Amino acid sequence: MMGAVAGRATMDNVWLDLPGHSSGKVRESWELPGQKRLLVTTDRLSAFDRVIGTVAHKGQVLNQLAAWWFALTADIVPNHVVEIPDPNALIAIDAQPLPVEVVVRGRLTGSTSTSVLPRYLAGERVLYGYRLPDGLEPHGPLPEPLITPTTKAEKGGHDQPITVDDVASTGLVEPGLWTEIQKVALELFRRGTEVAAGAGFVLADTKYEFGLAPDGTLLLIDEVHTPDSSRFWAVDSLTERLASGRGPESFDKEPVRLALKEIGYTGEGAPPELPGSVLDAASSRYVELYERLTGRVFEPGAQPAEDRLRANLAHILEGSA
Repeated sequence: MMGAVAGRATMDNVWLDLPGHSSGKVRESWELPGQKRLLVTTDRLSAFDRVIGTVAHKGQVLNQLAAWWFALTADIVPNHVVEIPDPNALIAIDAQPLPVEVVVRGRLTGSTSTSVLPRYLAGERVLYGYRLPDGLEPHGPLPEPLITPTTKAEKGGHDQPITVDDVASTGLVEPGLWTEIQKVALELFRRGTEVAAGAGFVLADTKYEFGLAPDGTLLLIDEVHTPDSSRFWAVDSLTERLASGRGPESFDKEPVRLALKEIGYTGEGAPPELPGSVLDAASSRYVELYERLTGRVFEPGAQPAEDRLRANLAHILEGSA
């Protein structure tokens, strides 16, 4: 299994000669002819709704893992992928995102104000419109997976939790479409849970984003079942960690979260410069999750990211000149 290597290709300077550029926290996007978009996943790392650094290979892991999951779940719902021209990039249908993020939770866990565990421990039993029984164990399984939607955050804002009934009653999504989305989300989560279990992981919860193609077709968009959109726990350490009072071992940017907590950083002011050992530990987690889930050996691109992208996308760049 391959771990982190020296040198961090951040892709922060990627700039292609294409129109309609927009930049997110971890992704760059450009318009393409034929109602398509080029999406490039970077190594940027976000926390507290801001970029706080870079993690080696993160962009390629997220892009390749999402592409793998898209192919694995295409029998459940069509997705927006048209072509995967580069380890860091995909060409997607320029779908219109729906204004709801569909979070599916299989475990009583989490630490934020929108999570079920803190509210449950505070005595709440009706969460997101569901009534939960007494006696559930922290980080243990919920009686059944719960769909806990949120509105999509405006730039600089936060997602707002809403109930399943609110989505249709407030007009965010047409009722018939919302019924279809809930069915699809639960089926995606079931598939993700089964595949994760086969690789020695618990899929604790995940976020799905949906959009409409230009012809109105429902599409799964953004990314799916990656360390940035899902919470994966290692089964081999779960029982021991919970018995000792520690939280589950998450295969994502957990080393960074712990380092920020130890430093006392809460998102105010300039992000601290994190030690290379912390960033390498996070990189190793991303790579290990990819390799265990897919059964593939992760092989990062050797060329500088921008050079590789320009070579792989030459036919698009020439056609848009």
